[in-house]
Amino acid sequence: MKFINKIKTNWHDTDAHRNVRASKIIEYMQETANAQCESSGLPLEKLRDEKKLAFILGALSVNIYSPLHAYEDIEVRTWCKEAKSYIFNRYFEIYRGDERIAEAATTWVLIDLNTKSMVRASNYEFMSGCFYYDEPVDLSSLPPKARIDKDAQLYEVGKRRIVYSDIDYNMHMNNTHYPDMICDFLSEMTDESSSYRVCSMSLSYVKESHLGALLTVERSELSDGKILVRTLNENGETCLDAIIGLCKE
Repeated sequence: MKFINKIKTNWHDTDAHRNVRASKIIEYMQETANAQCESSGLPLEKLRDEKKLAFILGALSVNIYSPLHAYEDIEVRTWCKEAKSYIFNRYFEIYRGDERIAEAATTWVLIDLNTKSMVRASNYEFMSGCFYYDEPVDLSSLPPKARIDKDAQLYEVGKRRIVYSDIDYNMHMNNTHYPDMICDFLSEMTDESSSYRVCSMSLSYVKESHLGALLTVERSELSDGKILVRTLNENGETCLDAIIGLCKE
């Protein structure tokens, strides 16, 4: 069974090429997941404030098959795979009419905020029946988990401070903001003569980026339509590994 959320895209969701930004597409997906939790009687603030638990995103893989534009009606679908370990899997699809625009697979972990340790969602009886379960998307069609070798040829393209507008309820950079941050440092996305758009993303969230942190952003050259991106904190620790797929209209 899939939970369905109907959304109309906005003008302010689009970029210079009038395509909805990848960050907004991921935001539509996660807002739909939040709406599903709300409708099931387990809003995120209740999970955090009363149960002292929080879902933390570990990895996301998404394909964007066709661009979206302003003021289009879309249908966002989400569902989960029943968790039997510490990993909680959630899937998404976006449709414009009968056309599948995007699909994604995400992996989450449930954290006990008191102990800062991973816990199993299946250990909590109050979560039973709170999620919509169905078969997973075809993972073979999605980009693999982002893993960047230490020997990868990356070069620094800038620094990025984590500020008020980046953070969420957990006081670290919201995962939906990373695609915008990445694209801010990709000249291919801002060159007026180019017509690139993001057609795939694989993001591995390795370490949280807290308010005030100064990240170093590194990237590779564009090769076979892919760019590798890594962010590092002041201690040189990896916060994010990403593989960005670009295509031309």
